[in-house]
Amino acid sequence: MEARLNLYGSPIATAAWKHFAGLSKVIKESALPAATQHLVMIRASQINGCGFCTDMHTKDLAHAGETSVRINLVAAWREATVFTDAERAALELTEQGTRIADAAGGVTDEAWANAAKHHDEDQLAALVSLIAVMNAANRLNVIIRQPAGDYRPGQFN
Repeated sequence: MEARLNLYGSPIATAAWKHFAGLSKVIKESALPAATQHLVMIRASQINGCGFCTDMHTKDLAHAGETSVRINLVAAWREATVFTDAERAALELTEQGTRIADAAGGVTDEAWANAAKHHDEDQLAALVSLIAVMNAANRLNVIIRQPAGDYRPGQFN
């Protein structure tokens, strides 16, 4: 499988990705825990069917020392006992924020209140920004059919 568009061969795509990288850097340097960031990126990517991002973020999280149990249970986080309450709140917000079109009301007040209970305002800003950025990146990769499987941890650092 080959991507429909070479993101690194187009000046427009390269410029756009630089902005994604800038946003990602701001979020990465925020007070939102790194493990939570990775869990959110994995879950949004799973929901959106983005194999490239799922491959990247699962490998990066494993490389950072996360257990395979937690990585493998992200898709079934509701039934898993390995996530903190704060992580669970972030994953719920991620699911609702990613599936906005599936629910007439968007993100529920309950999901927001639960996330706010576990994250301060700066962490919430980072979390919401991360959810939005991941959804955009997922959609871009799905549209161009960016293949998955060849990512190496830290490849884009």
